[in-house]
Amino acid sequence: MVIMNFWFLISVSLFLFNTSDSLREGDCEVCIKFLEKFISKCPPGTLTDIKKLEGFLKKTCASTGGKDHRFCYYIGALPESASNIMNEVVKPLSWSMPPEKVCERLKQKDGQICELRYDKSIDWKTVDLNKLRVKELKKILDDWGEVCKACTEKSEFVSRIKELMPTHLHASEL
Repeated sequence: MVIMNFWFLISVSLFLFNTSDSLREGDCEVCIKFLEKFISKCPPGTLTDIKKLEGFLKKTCASTGGKDHRFCYYIGALPESASNIMNEVVKPLSWSMPPEKVCERLKQKDGQICELRYDKSIDWKTVDLNKLRVKELKKILDDWGEVCKACTEKSEFVSRIKELMPTHLHASEL
């Protein structure tokens, strides 16, 4: 009986250990997509040479923006990065490890990498601006480079967005 309990505990702990590290749907979205784009853009002969791969990664990261730029900051591919775990990216890629596995390993080193998500795009034909939060309304204005200076209530933000929609959206999006 004691031996059965012992083996049961070992098997349960191994199961939990193995499943906790694997990625779930939506985890490491930015990491996986960035590395897939990066691999597809790599010049021939670069993927097997670690030094060339590292140089091309730094060059690629220098021209990124948004969430991709943040990812590059986290892995240390930017001059202003605080830490550097580029070897954890470059070496596995040179061994032809898939981006999902590379990101899974990066998640163990720095959990912030897998918390990055791309912003969801708004379907302007079906969106009800009155149901969005003020934070989301402010984000829309910020993305457009606009400000609502005297806005204090949600209805004012909504009316400002409706006022600016024709200038920032194409007729096909409305």
